[in-house]
Amino acid sequence: MTHTNNIASTYIIPEVDYCPAVQRSSLISRNITVRGRRTSIRLEPEMWDALKDIAAREGTTIHNICSLISMRKDDDTSLTAAIRVFLMLYYRAATTAEGHFRSGHGNFENMKRRTRYRRRSQGGDHELNKPIKQESWPI
Repeated sequence: MTHTNNIASTYIIPEVDYCPAVQRSSLISRNITVRGRRTSIRLEPEMWDALKDIAAREGTTIHNICSLISMRKDDDTSLTAAIRVFLMLYYRAATTAEGHFRSGHGNFENMKRRTRYRRRSQGGDHELNKPIKQESWPI
């Protein structure tokens, strides 16, 4: 198996991985119509896929969803950031405890296994096991 080191020099990330986002991280620019005006949005391929899925589920277009997001966002928030937050909130609202259980969530060791995480050095993964105080989080 070949490995690529595109996240950090400390980690080995397999080319074919459980997390497809690791491989597809380049932004894609698309023109959409938001509130009757044509604009260009740059998002990750996974974000475009999620918008397409949501539009199909809701029986509308990506243009209408982005228009709705634009109407609801704060003036000092970019549309791109507002779209990303909308996507996270949309899917978060659909999550259930059963879905988390079926996905194997709730155990960080399982999460590392699912992402095929491996430390390069033999020093262990002390940084990944160190608790972070909530007040130090950037958000």
